[in-house]
Order: sequence, then C-alpha cells, then structure tokens
Amino acid sequence: MKVKTILVSQPAPKSESSPYFELAEKQKVKIDFRSFIHVEGATAKEVRVQKIDLSKYTAIIFTSRNAVDHFFRIADEMRFNVPDDLKYFCESEAVAYYLQKYVVYRKRKIYVGNKTFQELTKLIKKHKDETFLLPCSDKLKPLIPEELNALKINWEKAVFYKTVVSDLSDLENVFYDVLVFFSPSGIDSLFKNFPEFKQNDTRIAVFGNSTVKAAEDAGLDCNIKVPTPETPSMTMALEKYILNVNKR
Repeated sequence: MKVKTILVSQPAPKSESSPYFELAEKQKVKIDFRSFIHVEGATAKEVRVQKIDLSKYTAIIFTSRNAVDHFFRIADEMRFNVPDDLKYFCESEAVAYYLQKYVVYRKRKIYVGNKTFQELTKLIKKHKDETFLLPCSDKLKPLIPEELNALKINWEKAVFYKTVVSDLSDLENVFYDVLVFFSPSGIDSLFKNFPEFKQNDTRIAVFGNSTVKAAEDAGLDCNIKVPTPETPSMTMALEKYILNVNKR
C-alpha cells in the first residue's frame, strides 16, 4: 500500500525549515499535525496537598521547559519569592536557556547536563548536600527517580502539571496511511478517543522503546520503529519507508 497521507501526533513545527515539510515536498505526501495529548497545570492547592513547601529546597531539577513554566507559575500562585541563590540543574542547554524567561541567567547558579538525565546526575552528585525538588508531570519516566534514589540525595518530586488526553472526535471519520507516535501517552489517547480503533491498512510509526511497547501492548503492529542506527530520526525513517512502498 502506497503512502499518501501521514498524521503526526504532535503540534506543527514552528520552523519552516522543518524536515517534515521537506519530506512532504520531496515525496509528494500530505503531512498533518495534531497533538494527541496536552499539558494542564496543577493548582497551587493540588501542590500543597502533596505537602510541598517551596522554601525547603535549595536546588531545582528541570527536565523540560514545561517544568520550568509550571514551577514559576506555582511559585507565583503561592506568592513564594524565588531566592536568588537557588541552584538550577537542567537536563539540556535548551532547558537552561529557557530559564532566561524567568531569571537573569548570568546571575544564577545553573548547571547543565548533556541532553540525557544520566549526564545530569553526574553534576547533581557533586552537590549532594543540597535539598532538591523535581517539578514534573504525572507521567514521570521511572528512570528519573531510580537515578536520583541511587545518588542517595535528599530530594522530592512534585506533580506541577498533568498530561491530558486531547479531544480528537473531529478525526473520527478521517483516515491516514501512517500514524506517527512519540510517547505511550499518544497511544493511550488514540484508544481513549477511539476505543474501537482497528489498524487495518494503517501503518504505525513509533519513536522510542516505551512507545513501541505501548503500541504492541495495545495490539498494534509497529511498521516503522525509530531510532535505529540507519534511521536515527523519524523523518529519515518515514522517507525510507515511503521510498520502499511507493515505488512498487
């Protein structure tokens, strides 16, 4: 079956130079984008129920921009004046630079990992005497608490935002040749919106082992799995697949 239409379960890229747009133009396929999940902030009351006192912590661990936004939002709602000497441990440079939205970057103690959480733990280990707070979503990867517990540091997590299933009812009678997923939450959203979903001739593209497992546990056949040494990105994998099936 040839591929003519693709639905990516993420928001449309903001950059016109996105490889998705290049793929659509080059391979003459229609690519649509739609968030299958979205983030909703927890209320200050919901955070207090978790017995979180922001004044207790000397360091904050940020794994995403969402975590940054919701930490400062909650601090504002709680009327907590974020101290200048608070330390920030960021999983990536992108997250660290995003902090500039809220703090004067050069005047703060900011420690940056090298993209992976394991890399960040090396920096956290050097500051074991701090009291750490991890603002996170309700879908925290198990690896993160495992890594932090292994360090034997004083830390707590707090759910500051939640991953929520988006309403996709308008797509009920719309069919695509390929559905692209990047998280187990996306798979969950598919079946919560369409409990009777049957894969039939639809191809499923998935990124990451946890997403593959969620798809297979839901009874889906994963036709395109990413990353691989040959196709480290989703667009590369899609192009390879399209070239193979569309030439027939």
